[in-house]
Amino acid sequence: MHIDEAIRSRRAVKGYDAGFSLSAEEKNELLQLALLAPTAFNLQHVRLVEVSDPALRQQIRAVGWDQAQMTDASMLVVICAQLDSWEKNASRVWEGAPAEVQQFMAGAIDNYYRGKPQVQRDETMRSCGLVAQTLMLAARGKGLDSCPMDGFDFDAVAKLINLPDNHVIGLMVAVGKKAVEAKPRIGKLPFDEAVIRDRF
Repeated sequence: MHIDEAIRSRRAVKGYDAGFSLSAEEKNELLQLALLAPTAFNLQHVRLVEVSDPALRQQIRAVGWDQAQMTDASMLVVICAQLDSWEKNASRVWEGAPAEVQQFMAGAIDNYYRGKPQVQRDETMRSCGLVAQTLMLAARGKGLDSCPMDGFDFDAVAKLINLPDNHVIGLMVAVGKKAVEAKPRIGKLPFDEAVIRDRF
């Protein structure tokens, strides 16, 4: 599927064919494509929790407004990120770059993040969004459907997936084969209202 078609036809689908399944290889390919998304400073701080245990998915649904896609979609991914990756992994993600680049990036990363918890969190949320969108477009490109979700009890889901204290959840994405058509696009704001040239 051409990328333009994938973008135009991607919708937040709520109803999935529960009998349709993706193989482990197909899931891994989607996850690998998602991880090609850009992340701040190349920190690669996003962690993808692919939930395949049916009982765990049922527990997540119970704290997720009883959204059917949490159990019925072929794949459920909790998109998380490591808050302190800037401190723990900066040297790893620039390994192989020239020494002067590694040194520059180490200083730039430290200056950007140190002592700035809001920046640390904001950057993880941006990166989670980029990875989520890449996952959804990769899925659409393969003729699959998806649904981004933030309608759930974040603390409860964090406990269910044993989220480490230095991680946060950005959102979830369900992927599968739709069982119902997406509702028509409605309420789209005018292009000239949404797009500003140079300044407000």
